[in-house]
Amino acid sequence: MTVYDELVARGLIAQVTDEEEIKELVNNGKAVFYIGFDPTADSLHVGHFMALCLMKRLQMAGNKPIALIGGGTAMIGDPSGRTDMRQMMTKETINHNVECFKKQMSRFIDFSDGKAMLVNNADWLLDLNYVELLREVGPCFSVNNMLRAECYKQRMEKGLSFLEFNYMIMQSYDFYELYQKYGCNMQFGGNDQWSNMLGGTELIRRKLGPDADAYAMTITLLLNSEGKKMGKTEKGALWLDSKKTSPYEFYQYWRNIEDSSVENVLKMLTFLPIDKINELTSLKDEHINEAKKIAAYEITKLIHGEDEAKKAEEASNALFNGTGSLENMPTVKIESTNISILEAIITTGIAPSKGQARTLVNQGGISLNDNKITDVNYCLSDNDFKDGYAILKKGKKVFYKLVI
Repeated sequence: MTVYDELVARGLIAQVTDEEEIKELVNNGKAVFYIGFDPTADSLHVGHFMALCLMKRLQMAGNKPIALIGGGTAMIGDPSGRTDMRQMMTKETINHNVECFKKQMSRFIDFSDGKAMLVNNADWLLDLNYVELLREVGPCFSVNNMLRAECYKQRMEKGLSFLEFNYMIMQSYDFYELYQKYGCNMQFGGNDQWSNMLGGTELIRRKLGPDADAYAMTITLLLNSEGKKMGKTEKGALWLDSKKTSPYEFYQYWRNIEDSSVENVLKMLTFLPIDKINELTSLKDEHINEAKKIAAYEITKLIHGEDEAKKAEEASNALFNGTGSLENMPTVKIESTNISILEAIITTGIAPSKGQARTLVNQGGISLNDNKITDVNYCLSDNDFKDGYAILKKGKKVFYKLVI
């Protein structure tokens, strides 16, 4: 199976500009490709991880990845997939986030010996002269075509700012710059980036001539059964930073995915062979849980390392199967056993406010040491900490160990 055929088999490819040319480049290790990451937070999340997996697969086949961190484009804000304008960030915040991204990316991509590059588009975008830019690239963009782009259409009803309208031009300019400076011949990105990516290929051809070969390919977005992006939790995004999403929480997310999502998750986010994945996803009913366990372990191992994956697996087994160790489950320290159930819920982060905590109790969603709590005025006591800890549980899947 060729590299490109494997990408197809894993369901990773959504759209391509020139399939035969892209096949030739990718299969023969001749692709110099880039994927952009705008530093809108101080950690990468699972959506970024999918892109990093693709970069790693292609690098293993001899292709050269360029990880572009959008220190410049983050000053504008990508309107793709948004119903409202992104909050503008300061330069200091952006620079801090850039440094966080760099550290995390180096764990997945091999940047040694020229095998990959890490660049920041702030290095060229922030020094551009506005009038000169308009004269250089302005004639290459049709406003009519831009307004037909999906990333803009969905914003037209609520209002699209001129600031955001420039984002496509900035992203296109990135490809143009990388093509000239580093011989970058291909851009990959999420399926919601298609219009921006086409803008880049068109800009290159119009500025450098019809023989300037530049290609684009979008990656299929990982969606749940409701058509929403996977990787969202009650606390927000599923982060790669263990301080923002613990390895246990990360493991449990994948352990509890829908049955219908198991195949796509294994194909897109693990490096297990296709034959092995087909074998796992042929399981039915309760046996599909084995495939979920493997998916959770493999993905957690890639992000947090084998030791943390084993600890998360043990904690999960202890809670759900009565085997393994509780030592590694999420633990929250409290100052006294004399704490109300509502305070305990808020302290663990199960709910952000007393109002929501009260609702959870009233709806029967909270248990303490496997005993359902129905009284919102319940206070914990020494009796709840028989072994030095108490297990606070929301529903069937969210657990916290309370210790003094």
